Amino acid sequence: MVGLENKIVLVTGGSGGIGQALAREFSRQRCRVAIAARRQETLSACAEEISRHGGEVFAIACDVTDRQQVKQLGAAISARWGAVQILINNAGIARAASFTEMADELWDEILATNLTGSYNCCKVFLPEMLRAKWGRIINIGSTTAKVGYRHVTAYTASKHGLLGLTRSLALETARQAVTVNMICPGYVDDERTRENAQVMAQKAGKSVAEILQLFAASAPQQRLIEADEVASLALLIASEKLGGMTGQAINVDGGAVMA
Repeated sequence: MVGLENKIVLVTGGSGGIGQALAREFSRQRCRVAIAARRQETLSACAEEISRHGGEVFAIACDVTDRQQVKQLGAAISARWGAVQILINNAGIARAASFTEMADELWDEILATNLTGSYNCCKVFLPEMLRAKWGRIINIGSTTAKVGYRHVTAYTASKHGLLGLTRSLALETARQAVTVNMICPGYVDDERTRENAQVMAQKAGKSVAEILQLFAASAPQQRLIEADEVASLALLIASEKLGGMTGQAINVDGGAVMA
């Protein structure tokens, strides 16, 4: 991809699923990739796998809901490599629960991670992009940013909010060579989808395989999305080839949501 070599990339939620795929693909483009998540153990395992294939990766534990930790994350990356040039807000929580059964604490946790966590990262890392007059922010959303789904009210609300953040920041940064975009995957074949499938299977008296098949059947392509497909789009958005695209939310969902 044009212009990505040696760029400094931060992937939050970088220890598994989409985050791991993002870190792997950007490292293949010879980027310097920092990965952050709450658990250092899983981060280190991911970093070791990428390093074995020649990638330059830095794993550092951070809870994006804690603003002080995000500031410390920024300082650590800056001391090692310099300012983050490509920020990928991927950290997120998705837990299924009907609205009336959902604990208030779950609402607070999901909004704090999915929306406020992205806000915290943008607040810390965007100023240096503006000073450099170049940067990329890619928010990993969901098709729930555009349509409602049952049993994931908090998650849907958080992703709608993230879409609003994306569009507003895109307007504020449009004249400074910083782009802000969002990728909206459908059901991804990862641990998060399988965890929710297990919850729904228990409630519905079905097998996890049956629930996963229902998820797949919701898309015209009749399949789950691969994490690498999301990562491939992120590479394109980050490259110089799409410097004119900002404020957009692009679905990768097998045709499930055409909006």
